[in-house]
Amino acid sequence: FAPDVERIELPAWDCLPYDRASPHPEIVSRRVDALASLAAKAKPDRPRIVLTTVAAVLQRVPPRDIWALSSFVVSRGDPINLEDLITFLQANGYVRVETVSEAGECAVRGGIVDVFPSGRTEPVRIDLFGDEVESLRTFDLTSQRTTGKVEAVDLRPVSEVRLDPASAAQYQYSPRSQ
Repeated sequence: FAPDVERIELPAWDCLPYDRASPHPEIVSRRVDALASLAAKAKPDRPRIVLTTVAAVLQRVPPRDIWALSSFVVSRGDPINLEDLITFLQANGYVRVETVSEAGECAVRGGIVDVFPSGRTEPVRIDLFGDEVESLRTFDLTSQRTTGKVEAVDLRPVSEVRLDPASAAQYQYSPRSQ
């Protein structure tokens, strides 16, 4: 209908806040992608439209500056420190596993890092040659075979809730003295 308009979809959680069940990882991934896109500066020549629900609009979200600070762009040919990448992934909620199977997981095997970033439909394999990104490829979860190549990937947090030491200290439980 309007191909020049950037469409951002912000779904609501599929559970109630403070419920025992967590939202489905795919929904969380889509929300994180939408919120990070909204926090990024809009292109002046491209209008935006946000598709959402009342429940999603009423739900509290982290401040805009959190999203700007929580992005790690990996581009083919760029120098990268593997330890910095692993630290970023762990600090932003990625779970380290043997084999990546869903959004929010990462696997490290020597100079190869498999990661399933928020907002993507396929995981990405980051192939390092020393301290340089040699290639970025999408791959199939079942066969682990390459399905395409990408020039860059934007790694974003896995969750809307930051659990870094500063935010954990803010919400630390302290019993009242009686």
